[in-house]
Amino acid sequence: MHFDATSLEPLYAQIATQFTAGILSGAFPEGSQVPSTTEVARTYALNPATVLRGMNELVAAGLLEKRRGIGMFVVAGAQAQARAQRQAAFFTERLTAMVAAAKALGITQAELTAAIEKEYRHE
Repeated sequence: MHFDATSLEPLYAQIATQFTAGILSGAFPEGSQVPSTTEVARTYALNPATVLRGMNELVAAGLLEKRRGIGMFVVAGAQAQARAQRQAAFFTERLTAMVAAAKALGITQAELTAAIEKEYRHE
């Protein structure tokens, strides 16, 4: 994990983003315990309250669950849920902006579709 104190994104949001990325990649499998707030705070020299706020974002999003006296765990279905959340954000944020920019440049829907299909073939 990497956290940037100079970023415009708040540290708690970076923590939530990094843990979500770990869930998506399988680094934190469903049912597994994630590192404690104290452990993360100590390892990355972060304020424990900031770490807790980031992790609580994931509890609120339904990706982590608190087990009293034990720690936080990745819930069943978290990977699919995180993927769905990221896809929705992609369509809302990036795709909308891309279509608006294409329209401003006079790119037709057919041209944009062809360009996207061409990029998919490059994989």
